[in-house]
Amino acid sequence: MNDVLRIEGVSKTYSKDGAAPVPVLKDFRLSIAKGEVVALVAPSGAGKSTLLHIAGLLDTPDEGRVVLNGRDMTGQPDRLRTEARRRELGFVYQFHHLLPEFTAAENIILPQLANGTGQAAARKRALALLDRVGLGHRADHRPAEMSGGEQQRTAFCRALANEPALLLADEPTGNLDPATSDRVFDMLIELVRETGLSALIATHNLELAARMDRVIRLGA
Repeated sequence: MNDVLRIEGVSKTYSKDGAAPVPVLKDFRLSIAKGEVVALVAPSGAGKSTLLHIAGLLDTPDEGRVVLNGRDMTGQPDRLRTEARRRELGFVYQFHHLLPEFTAAENIILPQLANGTGQAAARKRALALLDRVGLGHRADHRPAEMSGGEQQRTAFCRALANEPALLLADEPTGNLDPATSDRVFDMLIELVRETGLSALIATHNLELAARMDRVIRLGA
């Protein structure tokens, strides 16, 4: 099968401090093919973040299966889930979450070192990715010395550092002004297309969603 991700009949309910259980996802199904870019559009509280956490193996469903590259990850031990996240998934969030004490290049090098890549090869890839997004001159700058758009482009590079099969992005340009958001989003889609990976990108922006291959709506 060519599906990078299959979510099959996933349900998730939360309960807290004796309050009535709150169902967030119920029998949800989704498949993403290799090279496909899918928009996830959802109102607040509809379960968007929960779905991304389950797809990213950061949370487990109450029912259903999450199949990544043909391997059922449901019930797998934490060690294997962590390894799959490191090797097969890339994450981008609304806020860049770069490590402030490290340079742009170092932020991209670190996940590669954790994945077993040597220092020289990791730095070479980091510099190549930064060059690709027009930030070669910022390689030795720390996040505080960069603009919001530059920080988020660096976060994209970090997400792609280990050449994942699937990119999961949660409002990746939601913290930027509209003009910068459009430019950074275009760059993200270009990178995804060039590398041939799949992507599930959550956004409230219907214009951005319409530029992807398919739109999935979650909730009312």
